[in-house]
Amino acid sequence: MMEHTDRHCRAFHRLLTRRALLYTEMVTAAALVDGGRHDLLAFGGERPLALQIGGDDPGRLAAGATLAEQLGYDEVNLNVGCPSDRVQRGRFGACLMRQPEVVAEAVAAMRQRVAIPVTVKHRIGVDEMDGYEHLARFVAIVAAAGCSTFIVHARKAWLAGLSPRENREVPPLRYADVHRLKADFPHLEVVLNGGIGSVDEALHHLERVDGVMLGRAAYHQPWLLAQVDSRVFGDPGGGVACRREVVERMLPYVAAQLAGGERLHRVTRHLLGLFHGCPGARAWRRTLGEGARRPDAGIEVLGQALAAVEEGQETELPGTPRPG
Repeated sequence: MMEHTDRHCRAFHRLLTRRALLYTEMVTAAALVDGGRHDLLAFGGERPLALQIGGDDPGRLAAGATLAEQLGYDEVNLNVGCPSDRVQRGRFGACLMRQPEVVAEAVAAMRQRVAIPVTVKHRIGVDEMDGYEHLARFVAIVAAAGCSTFIVHARKAWLAGLSPRENREVPPLRYADVHRLKADFPHLEVVLNGGIGSVDEALHHLERVDGVMLGRAAYHQPWLLAQVDSRVFGDPGGGVACRREVVERMLPYVAAQLAGGERLHRVTRHLLGLFHGCPGARAWRRTLGEGARRPDAGIEVLGQALAAVEEGQETELPGTPRPG
C-alpha cells in the first residue's frame, strides 16, 4: 500500500473503525536509521497502529523497531511480500522468502530489542518455490526465531516478468494453502491477505484463520471499514452513522493540516472512494478531486463536494438507496 496508507489516510480510516489494526506504508530500515528519516514515523491518533518495515540487515531493523516502540507503535511488521524491482534491488521484500534464515535472524534481532509484537507479512511462495512445503518450511524457520504472527498474501510472487500490480492480480489466489497453514500450525496466529473484497468474505475466512487483512478494497471502498467494529468485533458502538458524519468529523483534522501548510489534495485524495456505490458518488469524486487541487483550495471544498453528492442523489432514479 505504498503511497496509500500515509498518516492522512490512517486518520480518515480511524474515524471509520476504532478496533481494526491499521498499518503504515512500508518504511525501509535504511531510511530510518542511516537516513535519519524519523519523520516517516510520525502519527497522531491512529492507534492501534503497526509500522511496516522493510530491510534485510538485522541491526538496522532492530534499530528501526526500537524507534517505533519508543514512539508508541503497537507492532512492527516485517514486509517479506513486496515483489517490486526497487525493493528487490535493496534485497528485501518477497525475495527474502528464498532465505528464511535471514528473515529469522532479523526477527530475532528485533525481538531482542523490543517488547511489542514483531510480525511477518509474506507471500505463499516465490517463482518456482511455490509449493506448500516451501511455505511451511519458511514459517517453521521464522517461527522458531520467535515470530508468532504471520500475515499471508495468498498469492505467490513472480520476482521477474510481472509488475507489482500484475503480481496482485495474475498469480491465482490459493486460500486453501493459508487455511492449511493454520491447521498445521495451530499455535501460531495466521492472518489471511489478498483479494478479499467485503466483510462477508472476511467473516467466511475467519472461520478458518485468526485474522483478515483488507488492503485495496478498504482503500477504494472505505465504507467497508464502518462495518468492521460491529460485525467482526461485536462492538456496535464503534462505528459512525453515515458518510456525511465521517466528513464532518474529518473537518477539524483537515483544518489543522491546512494551517500547518499541507495541501488539501494530499489529505482529501484518500476520501474519494467514501461514497462508492452510492447515488452522487461520481459528483463527489469530481468535485473533491478537481477542487482540492486548486492552489487556493480550502476546507470549503469538502462542503461543496457534499452538496454535489446531494444534488447527484436528486438526479438518480426514484427508489435508489441513499448513502448512509
